[in-house]
Amino acid sequence: MISHCGVSFSSLPASMVSSSIGSHAMAAAPQVFRFCKSASRVCKAVHASSAPSQARQSMMTKSVTPGSSMGWSTSQGVSGGRVPLHLRHVQQSSRDMKTVSAEVKEKNAEGKAEVKDYSHVKLLTSKESDNLLRIRHTTAHVMAMAVQKLFKDAKCTIGPWIDRGFYYDFAYAETFSPADLKQIKKEMNKIINKKLPLVREEVTREEAARRITAINEPYKLEILAGLTEPITIYHVGDEWWDLCAGPHVETTGDLNGRAIELESVAGAYWRGDENKDQLQRIYGTAWETEEQLEAYNFMKAEAARRDHRKIGADLNLFSIQESTGGGLVLWHPKGAMARHQIETYWKDTHLNNGYELIYSPHIAKLDLWKTSGHYDFYRENMFDQMAVEDEVYQLKPMNCPFHVEVYKDGFYSYKDLPKRWAELGTVYRYERSGTMHGLFRVRGFTQDDAHIFCLPSQVTEEILGVLDLTEEILTTFGFTDLEINLSTRPEKSVGSDQIWSDAETALKEALTLKKWDYQVDEGGGAFYGPKIDIKIKDAIGRTWQCSTIQLDFNLPERFEMFYNDKDQTKRQPIMIHRAIFGSIERFFGILTENYAGDFPLWLAPVQMRLLPIGERHETFCYEVAAEMKKRGVRVEVTTGMRLGKAVRNAELAKIPIMCVIGDAEMEAKQLAVRSKQMGDLGTMSVDALIAIMTKAIDTKAKVI
Repeated sequence: MISHCGVSFSSLPASMVSSSIGSHAMAAAPQVFRFCKSASRVCKAVHASSAPSQARQSMMTKSVTPGSSMGWSTSQGVSGGRVPLHLRHVQQSSRDMKTVSAEVKEKNAEGKAEVKDYSHVKLLTSKESDNLLRIRHTTAHVMAMAVQKLFKDAKCTIGPWIDRGFYYDFAYAETFSPADLKQIKKEMNKIINKKLPLVREEVTREEAARRITAINEPYKLEILAGLTEPITIYHVGDEWWDLCAGPHVETTGDLNGRAIELESVAGAYWRGDENKDQLQRIYGTAWETEEQLEAYNFMKAEAARRDHRKIGADLNLFSIQESTGGGLVLWHPKGAMARHQIETYWKDTHLNNGYELIYSPHIAKLDLWKTSGHYDFYRENMFDQMAVEDEVYQLKPMNCPFHVEVYKDGFYSYKDLPKRWAELGTVYRYERSGTMHGLFRVRGFTQDDAHIFCLPSQVTEEILGVLDLTEEILTTFGFTDLEINLSTRPEKSVGSDQIWSDAETALKEALTLKKWDYQVDEGGGAFYGPKIDIKIKDAIGRTWQCSTIQLDFNLPERFEMFYNDKDQTKRQPIMIHRAIFGSIERFFGILTENYAGDFPLWLAPVQMRLLPIGERHETFCYEVAAEMKKRGVRVEVTTGMRLGKAVRNAELAKIPIMCVIGDAEMEAKQLAVRSKQMGDLGTMSVDALIAIMTKAIDTKAKVI
């Protein structure tokens, strides 16, 4: 729904899902982690407050259907079966599509953790709840009214509802301060307590212009010029009004002042144009109950704690440096290792599913982008061209034309199709400096691109194959709560009615065969074909657009692609664009926040750290490390520091497995093993630990 006050768009940015490993028979661990006899005093002091009360040796399993709740169970294993605290949080936060569950840990005077459970609280978006949409929309009006009561020179521009709140943009010479926000909130409470009615009035364009001119609101005149009839105004009592299409609550008394919070002030440009006036945007959130607001604030705090930019710096994963250029990511060795694991898995999985890998250059002649249409329709998102020996070249914003050129270099009959080609191709797109955000929005990024060239009769089968592959890959990373959207033919499009009808039918048939529920976005497809979008839900309930499956009737026509049919006539193939991650950079940012930096063993840059107590234990540690590396385990040895500090550093670095080596371990050729997620795993031989770790790595286990 769109109002004259503004438009709706997503507000929050993603965070941690854990699943399972196979069971391994292990001895029960003591309550306080003990590395070895000689290290027990140090270790008890370091870990008494952080180690789990007992070993968690049960296996977590999951069963998921897109659009449904996630079911967790405890399978057979060693005694206990308790779910670790961090997994209980994940378990609860994933139970329902519309449920945000969380546990707030509040330290009391004795330092014990008191847990507040929000698992029953549903934090619905404005699109999911008509009542919340009305509440947030009305609250935006109440806030604007309060601002203009307190700051007489403030001019109103737009004030829409957004996913979990609202904002309003103001033209005002002075900067709104935190103290101003408190004052505005107090004034809002007064307006709410008056229980003023919200009254809709339909007026002529001329009458609206007269009233706007009378109160000297120049931005509203510009908004009015872009509106179509009917022109409507909403009054808050008889004290304030705004151009608006609604909807709203009946009276301001329907708002819960204690469930409303003004959050921040940010800069904005009028109409989003940096060449126009700079405005101030006040963000707020509004809910039905105080408990919902508390749960929302917890989710915000969790999002801040999981911020991939902070974790990326703390764990030395990546950086974006001013000297290199905004939006250009430098992958540090640890981040590059995690990325390598993701890319290797992606390539292997595609090869196992009938894809072939290709590579393409980073630049091409400008004529290629003119033929593809990108130069005409996408130029504002492309970098400037470069001259090379009297020819003009362009940094690639897309991989698609290169894949088309590979196809055109061959000769295909109907028997040769489908062709499935995949590429991890780096592209470059111009983004304004004010819009970039960590790994989520950058200027250079690697798309997990693939294109399928097939017969019209093969579309349903190929789409189903893509859906299966997408599910396989996303669930491997722990994303099992999926939201599916099908976007159909827009008003302006290329291609015949018949080809559009057949294509949309094929997409629907594939989704039906997959037994996935989906929403239809009528008219939301691209001009060149319908598409399926898949969103994932993270550990704290945020949704992320990742996977897209797009049919294309445009490029095959532009590039005059063809295959020889049974009757030897030349026909155009159907082209399917698809990406599962969207981009490596953005997906890695989502993963980092989803896991809160606690990557599962197979993804962790360093999987194990050995901590010798003294110099005499170092040789044995290096021997163990060498054997581990031969077996494919990424291991480090820490030397030259006190044991307590070494243990603490390993915890901060989120190393999945650590072992302290003392006299007892060295003599027995054993390792005292501690898992970051499962606590003390007891003492075991090097071979036993290697077997456990390699199995967990091979099966992409989330917990060990």
